[in-house]
Amino acid sequence: TNLYGITFGNNTFVGVGTSGNIVRSTDNGSSFDNVTSPITTAIKGVTFGNNTFVAVGQSGKIVRSTDNASSWDNATSGIADRLEGVTFGNNTFVAVGDSGKIVRSTDNASSWDNATSNTSTTLWGVGFGNNTFVGVGVSGKIMRSTDNASSWDNATSNTSILLRGVTFGNNTFVAVGEDGSIIRSTDNGTNWDNATSPIETYLYGITFGNNTFVGVGSGGKIVR
Repeated sequence: TNLYGITFGNNTFVGVGTSGNIVRSTDNGSSFDNVTSPITTAIKGVTFGNNTFVAVGQSGKIVRSTDNASSWDNATSGIADRLEGVTFGNNTFVAVGDSGKIVRSTDNASSWDNATSNTSTTLWGVGFGNNTFVGVGVSGKIMRSTDNASSWDNATSNTSILLRGVTFGNNTFVAVGEDGSIIRSTDNGTNWDNATSPIETYLYGITFGNNTFVGVGSGGKIVR
């Protein structure tokens, strides 16, 4: 079945996907085993922080694991809207999703509160850097928070393209989306500029490591 997200922590890779599927690898991604999931609905995103894996998905479902993804429990999100993305920063887990919903947890994902998002636009991705959370979504929507995700403001977006993913590295936020769009911010997500993209097909994900940004998308495209 489809896998929608993957993350790494404590020498363990964890992938999530359709029908609540969770898989894990402890041999550097060479082989993966199925893990018993407490839900049967789609899981869209997964992250790691404070020795805790957290995954989010359909109908506001949130699941968590504190034993290296061997076993998982439900957490109460307080919402019924689909959650698309999740990240971790400053001892805070933050998830974003349909209708501009943003939820946060400061107790290792045990309990969650609604944050004031100031938008009803669906948010697809969220990232963290320099004490700033940034969420991106439909119609070029960009939201940012500098108070540990308690409150969010609109950032000046230079695009109306649907944005799917966002990451942070080298003091730069980078977001990707439809038509191969790549935008970047060097002022903590306040202002954004277009970067020259070598493709015109959908980019779904972006990450950073070893001083390199890597984006992936439809048709097997990879940009760096």
